[in-house]
Amino acid sequence: MNLEDTLSSWTKPSSDSEQNKQERTERMIRQAIDAHGTFEKCTLSVYAKGSYANNTNVRSDSDVDIAVECTEALYWEESEQGIYKPSSSYQGIWTPNKLRSELVAALEKKFPGQVDTSGSTAIQINSSSARVDADVVPCFTYRYYSSLNHYWQGTKIFTKAGKEIVNYPAQQLQNGRTKNTRTGNAYKKAVRIFKRVENAMVVKSIYQELPSYFIECLVYNCPDEVFSLKTWTDVVQGVLVHIWQSLQGGELTSGNNRWIEVNECFYLFHDAQKWKRSDGREFAHAAWNYLGYAS
Repeated sequence: MNLEDTLSSWTKPSSDSEQNKQERTERMIRQAIDAHGTFEKCTLSVYAKGSYANNTNVRSDSDVDIAVECTEALYWEESEQGIYKPSSSYQGIWTPNKLRSELVAALEKKFPGQVDTSGSTAIQINSSSARVDADVVPCFTYRYYSSLNHYWQGTKIFTKAGKEIVNYPAQQLQNGRTKNTRTGNAYKKAVRIFKRVENAMVVKSIYQELPSYFIECLVYNCPDEVFSLKTWTDVVQGVLVHIWQSLQGGELTSGNNRWIEVNECFYLFHDAQKWKRSDGREFAHAAWNYLGYAS
């Protein structure tokens, strides 16, 4: 199989059987929550997020991420400019500990012996012959106010140690869909290619494992016109060139050229991130060589 045929095959989503397992996993988690009596007095929003929801997952990372968002409690923060300063939270009885403990109880009843609570953030449900692995994340409604009348709405997650994490899953979903439409459905296919490239390099010990979301963000920051090139060989080459050239040097601290996450609410590179600009550059270099562009 030549390179173009390989890349074309890598544009495809999970197989039908794998997708059926993913959907079954999500459905069973919803059933577990619906059957838990304590949640009758709590308004919850249960939804898929991450690669599964965004349809950019591939078989080797085909687990399901499910957010269980408690809307009974609200957390919010002001802008850094101090334009508006509201209170920090309204909890009622639904504290992070209570939400997590009730969610664990609901899942353990539905999936006896399959629930792993050792992680700091997500509650993991182990796979079976009919299901894939799942990460269930308890979270709360969160708002970030830039002014008195404007805010971004996301979720706030509390780790078991009390660390706070803010996510914007709805924005990630919408922005990915919008870019995919603008590029004639080529963007998500390209994301799947690069996730499979990364997976293949890890299996062959050519390169280190990188977070799936980071790969997605690298591709997202490439200009739309790259995805309109004639062949997948050209598209992949164009993406790699853009990543390599754009991520030279140190991180920018101002201006409009800083790379962003798919949600467009956070910069992709900053001191608190799990990855650095050099990770993107080195990934592009390794992928370039692995795919044979250097020869």
